[in-house]
Amino acid sequence: MNTTVQSNLQSKSQAGLVTRLRPGRVYRREDLSAWSGSVDRDLQQLVGGGVLQKLAQGLYYAPRQSTFGTMPPEDEEVVGAFLRDSDFLIFSPNAYNSLGVGTTQLYNTTWVYNHKRHGRFQLGNRSYEFRSKPKFPRAVTPEFLLVDMLNNLDMLAEDKDPLLERVRSRFAEMDPKRLKKAMADYGSVATRKRTRDWLRG
Repeated sequence: MNTTVQSNLQSKSQAGLVTRLRPGRVYRREDLSAWSGSVDRDLQQLVGGGVLQKLAQGLYYAPRQSTFGTMPPEDEEVVGAFLRDSDFLIFSPNAYNSLGVGTTQLYNTTWVYNHKRHGRFQLGNRSYEFRSKPKFPRAVTPEFLLVDMLNNLDMLAEDKDPLLERVRSRFAEMDPKRLKKAMADYGSVATRKRTRDWLRG
């Protein structure tokens, strides 16, 4: 095939793909293949030209620009594309520090509660710890955080006994109905046993 003709075909294929891209969006290879006649070739060239950036094997995103430069995609966008699902909860154990029970440690990790994957995955410049859970809320609440902190008590870099005393006091300050529901929905067997007397009345 004539080199000029081949180049024109490649340009048309890439142009058709580029018109589908939206800044800030994350795409899987199979999603992009529907818009390209030669997806692997086009992806290689678009990544080389900075039109797309690679997050992981088969996972790409279209950069969005701001006054501060190129912005990374939102966590929800990355995780949703990776899982092929919208049912997940992203948060950091640093959120426990908002409960007012004296926790002060900072953790360099992002947790993803979901129904599909388990383990640590590097997606772009960020690392996510996926935890498969049977149930979790759509959004973080104080009641969920308190129960979840007790579920994860053994991994916290805190002095356990005084922390438990402060958590027990915090239980008494919270709405008992919502706290009991959070415990029933999300509490582990060990957490329910530990707090059984705290929730009476």
